[in-house]
Amino acid sequence: METENLQPLLTPEGQALLAELREFTPEEELALATRLRRGHPAELVSAAFGQARLRQRARAKFGADADLMYFTPNGVEQSTRRGVAEWRARRFAELGVKRLADLCCGIGGDALALARAGIEVLAVDRDPAACAATAANAAALGLADLVEVRCADVAEVDVAGYDAVFTDPARRTSRGRVFDPEAYAPPLSWAIETGRRTPVGALKVAPGIPHEAVPADAEAEWVSDHGDVKEAVLWFGTRAERPHRATLLPQGASLTGGDLPDPPAGPVGRYLYEPDGAVIRAHLVAEVAEQVGGRLIDPKIAYVTSDELVATPYAHAFELTDVLPFHIKKLKALLRERTVGTVVIKKRGMAITPEELRRQLKPSGPNTVTVILSRTDHGPLMMLGRPVRADAPAPGPGAP
Repeated sequence: METENLQPLLTPEGQALLAELREFTPEEELALATRLRRGHPAELVSAAFGQARLRQRARAKFGADADLMYFTPNGVEQSTRRGVAEWRARRFAELGVKRLADLCCGIGGDALALARAGIEVLAVDRDPAACAATAANAAALGLADLVEVRCADVAEVDVAGYDAVFTDPARRTSRGRVFDPEAYAPPLSWAIETGRRTPVGALKVAPGIPHEAVPADAEAEWVSDHGDVKEAVLWFGTRAERPHRATLLPQGASLTGGDLPDPPAGPVGRYLYEPDGAVIRAHLVAEVAEQVGGRLIDPKIAYVTSDELVATPYAHAFELTDVLPFHIKKLKALLRERTVGTVVIKKRGMAITPEELRRQLKPSGPNTVTVILSRTDHGPLMMLGRPVRADAPAPGPGAP
C-alpha cells in the first residue's frame, strides 16, 4: 500500500466501498469489481479491494478492530497481535510509564494497545505508508489524542524525557528473515543501548535468541499465545529478581525463574507433563518440575514426569496407559486392538515426523489416543495416554 492509496479510502466514498467489501469472497471479486467500477474510479476500487483483503487477513491478529484499521502487506505479517500487545502495554502501565517512544512502530499495533492503557505514545517509523496507517488507525479507534506519529529514522529520535522506549527492529528484508541480530534494522546493539536510556526499556527480539546473547542487566520474557511462541522481549529497568519470564496468553499466567539447576532424570511415572513452548524457550522447565514434584525423562528432553497429577498452567498433563520401547509394528497392533482411529502424535528428539508415522499406522476406529515419542538415554520410547486436567477425573487404568 502506498501512502497516496490510503488517503482516498478515508473519504466518505472510500469508507462506503470498504463497508461494502467487508465480507466479499474471492469467488465474487471479478463480478463485484466490474459493478463497482461503473460508479467509482478504478484506482479507488482497486485500493479498496486491496485494503479489504488485508483486513480479512488481519482479523486473526486484531479481531473486530481489523475491520476499522488500515494495513500494509508487511504490517499484517509483522505487527504484534492484539492480545500480546495488550499484555505488554499492561506491563508498561504497571511499571508507572506515562509517556513512551515506540520506535519502528509499523502500522501501530503496539502503539494502539499502549494508548488504550492510558499511555501517551510517540510512534516512529521511517516507512511513510506505515506511518500513514498508524495515524489512520489511531483516529479510527478514537486514540488520536494519545498517539503522535512521526515519520523519521529512529536513530534520530531523542528519547530524553520519556518514561520508556519500546523498539521492534525489523528482522526481515526483501530476501527473507534476518538471523544476525546486528543485521536487524536498527541493529540489536543500538536497540539495547536505547532501551537503557529511559527509566524503562523493552525491545522485541526473535524467540530463538541464544540465552548468552541476553544482556546481564535485562529481564528476558518469552510470550506464547494459545500455545504458540510469538516473541521474546528484553526488558530493562524492571528490577526483576529473577532473569527469565515465560508468559502464556490469553490466560496471562507468568512464570519467572532461571536460577534453578536442571532437574534430575528418572523413570517415566504415571503422568507426563509437556511444558508450554515459552517455558521451554525461557529455560524454566526446572521450575515446572519443581511445581509438580517431577523429574525429566531424559536430561536433554523437555518432558517432565511424575506419579502425581498437580495443577499447573505452564504444562499440559497426560495420564499414561502404556510406556514401551518404540516399535512401529507394536504400536500399530495396539491401536488396532483398541480400535483407535484418531491419533494425536507428539515427539521430541526423534527424526520421524507425525505425518509419516500416521501414514504407517493407518489408524481406524472410534477411539482417540495421544502417542508421545521421545528419545531417552535408554532408547526411544513410545508413551500412550490422554490429556487430563488436575481438576478433572482421570481415566481408568487401561483406557485407550
